[in-house]
Amino acid sequence: MKIVKTVNEVREIIKNWKKQGLSIGFVPTMGYLHEGHQSLIRAAGENDKVVVSIFVNPIQFGPNEDFASYPRDLDRDTEKCNEAGADLIFAPEASEMYEPDFCTFVNMNGPTDELCGKSRPGHFKGVCTVVSKLFNIVTPDKAYFGQKDAQQLAVIRRMTRDLSISTEIVGCPIIREEDGLAKSSRNTYLNDEERKAALVISRSLNEGRKIIESGENDLNKVIGQIKLLIEKEPLAKIDYVKAVNADSIQPINTADGKILIAAAVYIGKTRLIDNFIIERNAADDSNNA
Repeated sequence: MKIVKTVNEVREIIKNWKKQGLSIGFVPTMGYLHEGHQSLIRAAGENDKVVVSIFVNPIQFGPNEDFASYPRDLDRDTEKCNEAGADLIFAPEASEMYEPDFCTFVNMNGPTDELCGKSRPGHFKGVCTVVSKLFNIVTPDKAYFGQKDAQQLAVIRRMTRDLSISTEIVGCPIIREEDGLAKSSRNTYLNDEERKAALVISRSLNEGRKIIESGENDLNKVIGQIKLLIEKEPLAKIDYVKAVNADSIQPINTADGKILIAAAVYIGKTRLIDNFIIERNAADDSNNA
C-alpha cells in the first residue's frame, strides 16, 4: 500500500492502473478511521484497486465548528487502511486541494435544504465541491459512502446524476458499536458519562421504527415520540429530528414511500447524527385495513 500527497502522483498511479484495465473503488474520508470506514474499504474490495482519501476538508466546516479539533492520526489511519485492504491512500494538504485564489464551488438546492443543510449552512457546498474534485482526481468506477450520513449519500447521488459523473455511488449500512451507538470519529470527544447518554439516540430511533412498523402512518406522531424519549436524557439537546423522503430529502408527514427518519443531537458539546430508512406503501396499508 502506498501513501501519496499530491494530485499528480495519484493521477500517475491511476493512469497506470487503467492502462492495465483495472477497476477502481474509492472511499473518501476525513480520517480518524474506525470500523465503519473499514467496512466501506472492504466493500470497495469488489474492485481491482481501492483508493482511500484522507482529508479534513476545511470548506465544509462552519466558523464555530470543530475543524481545528477534528481528530487526525495518519499513522493510525494507515494501519486501518492496510487491515481493510486498501491499495492507495491520498492524503493531501489543504494547499494541494485549494489554491490561494480558489473560487469555484459546487452548490445544490433541494436535497441540501433540510436536516444538516439547514443546521450547517454551507456544509454541503463544501462537501459537493471536495467530492467532485476527488472524483476528478481519482476517476473511480465506484465510490462508497455510509448510510450514517444519509443526507450526504443522497446529495452525492444527486450531484453525480446532475453533473453526468460516471462514478457509481454505492451506499453501505451503518456500522454500530455493540450497544447500538453509530460509529463516528466524533465519538472520541465523549467522556464516559456522555458516551452512556449518547445511547438515547439509537434507542429513540429504534422506538420510532417500531411505531412505524406497528402501522402508524402519521410521521408527526412518530417524530414527537422520538423527541420525547431523547428529551428525557439531561445531557442531550436536539438539533433536529425529522422525517423526509430518503431520495429528495424533502419533509413528509405520511408514512409512504422511502422514508428517512434522521436525528442530530448534541451530547454535551458533541453533535452526533443517526438515522434509519424504512419503506412503506400507504396504498397497500389501506388495502389491508
